[in-house]
Amino acid sequence: MKHYIFLVVFLVSTLSFSQSSEKDTVKAAIERFFEGFHKQDTLIMLEAVSKDIKMQSIGKNREGVTQLNTTEFQGFLNSIISIPKDKPFREEILDYTIQIDGDMAHVWTPYNFWFDNNFSHCGVNSFQLFKEKGNWKIIYLIDTRRRDCMQE
Repeated sequence: MKHYIFLVVFLVSTLSFSQSSEKDTVKAAIERFFEGFHKQDTLIMLEAVSKDIKMQSIGKNREGVTQLNTTEFQGFLNSIISIPKDKPFREEILDYTIQIDGDMAHVWTPYNFWFDNNFSHCGVNSFQLFKEKGNWKIIYLIDTRRRDCMQE
């Protein structure tokens, strides 16, 4: 009986560690993406994404109408590298909620965005990742963008 209880405890702890370790690996893929983003290094960002990545944003236009906008990834990269070096920007990730099922992961990250040392907007990123040849790659990114945020 003692051996049976030990085996059950061992298996449960092993599975929990494995899931936690996999979540850390998924989080590292997102952090790597943001490392490249903040350094304006497209090669680092490209390491973190699938070649077929899809990007969308939800926000309001000037008239206050909510819109869904699709961005080509190359256009996104071009916009990041075109930010002048004297205009600092930072996406501050406030939390990570990570869900995994096999070779698919979903990551929910609320954020605040700062541009030129001024608060710009907030929202949430929703990342979908695929485990490709043992590496987690971002395949889909959608975010919301709002100005009516609780700044901390």
